[in-house]
Amino acid sequence: MTINISTATVRDAAALADCAAVTFPLACPPGSPPEDIQRHIDTHLSPERFAATIALPGHTVLCLREEHRIAGWSMVVLDQPSDTDVLAALSISPIVELSKFYVRPDHHGRGSAGALMAATLDLAGQSGRPGVWLGVNQENARAIRFYSKNGFRVVGTKRFRLGDRFEDDFIMEQALPARSTSTA
Repeated sequence: MTINISTATVRDAAALADCAAVTFPLACPPGSPPEDIQRHIDTHLSPERFAATIALPGHTVLCLREEHRIAGWSMVVLDQPSDTDVLAALSISPIVELSKFYVRPDHHGRGSAGALMAATLDLAGQSGRPGVWLGVNQENARAIRFYSKNGFRVVGTKRFRLGDRFEDDFIMEQALPARSTSTA
């Protein structure tokens, strides 16, 4: 298996939507109504939505590519958070958001997620901002372990709307290493 990580282009939108349709349900808490999950996928993770997001300034999508498919993806957003719960919890500012991070289940435990995380944190570090944050469902123990192993720590909670319900998320944050700005 050969994998590589690269920045998404609009041409990747359909393949990203396909990957998202497989991976987003894995991040949802048990008991989430399937129709709410599907509605979220159709509304927020469609090819059209990916194409629009990829074109937005301050949004970068990375693709974990395996042979002829996208095996995972992440999204880094440079916008400052507007959610008051997030703002109250974070100790680092300005900060980058790790908005999305998903890997197909057949790549779990194979090192692919670690490679994608390393590339994502490197991208976040290139922003020059001192930290990165993310939200993760409180019942997603596997993701919480993975993020903790990769240097994130829980700093607060926020709500995530899925259909007509609100889910509880942990807010996790990580300081990024300072980057040298010298050119000597």
